[in-house]
Amino acid sequence: MATTTSSIYASYTQQVAIYVGFPVLIAGIIGETLNIIVFMSLHTFRQNSCAFYLLIMSCVNIGQLLTGLFPLIVMTGFGIDWTTDSLFYCKFRQYCRQVCALISLSCFCFATTDQFLATCFRPYFQKWSNIKIARRLCIITSVIWILHGIPCLIYFSLIPSSATARPSCTITNQVFSKYYTYCYTAVFTGYLPVSVVALFGTLAYYNVQRIEYRTRPLVRRELDKQLTVMVLILDIYNIIALLPYPVILVLISVTTITKNPIIAQQISFVSSLTSYTYFSYFACPFYIYICTSERFRRQLFHVLFKIHLERWRRRKVVAPLT
Repeated sequence: MATTTSSIYASYTQQVAIYVGFPVLIAGIIGETLNIIVFMSLHTFRQNSCAFYLLIMSCVNIGQLLTGLFPLIVMTGFGIDWTTDSLFYCKFRQYCRQVCALISLSCFCFATTDQFLATCFRPYFQKWSNIKIARRLCIITSVIWILHGIPCLIYFSLIPSSATARPSCTITNQVFSKYYTYCYTAVFTGYLPVSVVALFGTLAYYNVQRIEYRTRPLVRRELDKQLTVMVLILDIYNIIALLPYPVILVLISVTTITKNPIIAQQISFVSSLTSYTYFSYFACPFYIYICTSERFRRQLFHVLFKIHLERWRRRKVVAPLT
């Protein structure tokens, strides 16, 4: 009975990887690429600190989808684990997915905080919302997380599994294993960013409700409102997407729950589902921007068809003449 149940949940996990994971991966890469094109093509966004954070977030989101989600789909959907074939890839994948996730979540928190500062009433707070500070913060944060990921290169290794005797990419240090589960996964990629965006998102929402009554240039006021709405809706979705995964990891770490093989399989299946909701954080920003901002839709159309398509047509016309 337990074997049959285990096979059923294994089949469910495989189907979810193929029919949920792949659409999330493809949609995410396309969406984040379009985000990068829009944010880099318009001067309005290039000089805005919040848009800069969202641009960097989109870049590292693609890295996270390729190094985190894609190998997970191949592993659970098709039974191909590349990390067991190469020690270098075992270490490299864990390092890249950790660095990309932390940079992305940092930029997400910065973008939310930036909109709170940009919509504040006091000029003292507003001056902290500028492109120079945004660039410095992103550089400093990236360096910190790049150095923070070095233990992954040291402590992840190929260890033969006691059940199958096949090598698996696991942590060899118990102290780092606990840090990875409870600090990195639960705090840094779960509760901490959710708490930050919930706090500053609420404050930014309060500020933007009163932005109509402030004497600011119309263009800047409209841009602040657009970015604040985009970021706030993204905040709400990402709180829902990020929280379940660390909760499940804590449950898995409780050995009394996972001693029952059927319950262990059920938790493993739920963990698989929550991992895809977690990765949807890295895939969904573009589609949230499109759904929540009419102005962003117009900007996307303008960038794709008025700027890049026209530029391509002009090159096509000039090329035969030269």
